Amino acid sequence: MYRTAAIGLALAAAAHAQYSATYLPSNAPAQSEQGQAGTNKCGTTSDQNSTCQNAYINAVDDFCLWAPPNPGAGSTIGETEREEVAWCLKSGYGTRLIPDGTLQGVHFVQTPDYVQITGIGDLTKLNIPKGDAGGELDPHGADGNGNPIGGLVFSTAFGPLQQLHEWTNFMSDSQFCFRACKEGGNGPALCNHIYDVMGCEWNMPGNYDAGTFESCKSDSGEPMGVYGGSTFHQGDGNTPAPHPAPQSSMCTTSATLGNGAAVAGAATNSTTATTAPATTTPTSGSTSKTTGGAAATKSSSASAMEVPRVWTRGGLAAVVALVGAAVGAALV
Repeated sequence: MYRTAAIGLALAAAAHAQYSATYLPSNAPAQSEQGQAGTNKCGTTSDQNSTCQNAYINAVDDFCLWAPPNPGAGSTIGETEREEVAWCLKSGYGTRLIPDGTLQGVHFVQTPDYVQITGIGDLTKLNIPKGDAGGELDPHGADGNGNPIGGLVFSTAFGPLQQLHEWTNFMSDSQFCFRACKEGGNGPALCNHIYDVMGCEWNMPGNYDAGTFESCKSDSGEPMGVYGGSTFHQGDGNTPAPHPAPQSSMCTTSATLGNGAAVAGAATNSTTATTAPATTTPTSGSTSKTTGGAAATKSSSASAMEVPRVWTRGGLAAVVALVGAAVGAALV
């Protein structure tokens, strides 16, 4: 039923080896990968027409999401995965700003090995068509380039600003989840990208409640798909339940989040996201209560999953190629 954990780890290691260049926003080239539609040389002026492909994941009021550059029925995540641009909550990064009123619940978790944002909202404001079940963005596309091509992720979560090479972001018209892993750790496993039809709740168990905006501390969760000495793969006979969300603590909550500046088509230099006064909850915070969306599974059965169009294309091809490479290496 499950294949060995060794093959699963080999897949993650192979993907990690595809990309190793390291940048900061200050020294990033105009384009970091061949075929890139946008840019990594973004400046600091926010602009709702920006093609910046640098994303940040720092805090509950300072993070970005990948989303289409243009509106329209053809701008599903599946159709635009190679050209997504960064939409950020905080100005100063040269990106587009997430419009006020988009986010309806945001939950930021800091762990020793990764940072994670989960939540819901009206993501049609980020050019995702209504009804799009969505899909996954990650730095390892079928041809070795990222989805989006040239997409870079930066964070101050583990010290001074640095690029985080391993990350995964699911987006739909109403749900999002974004995890970025600490450099030099178990990032290829904790930010694995091979479960692209499994959705947010399965890949990133956590709090997806509406009406709550919180920042918590937490232990690191288990690597997605790894159960003891066995690794689940999409297409196996039975789909296991997701790992439980790690217990969280030291949760700080805010009444709302916004940037107070995003106006379609206009540039802005506003300084920070606006939040209501925060309150701290010293006891346990987030649980694994979730909602649907972002290619989410409908039950624990593989046959009951909703599979968006994006995963009929390059994503599964990449999985097949990596499985073949890993198995071949194991037989040598």
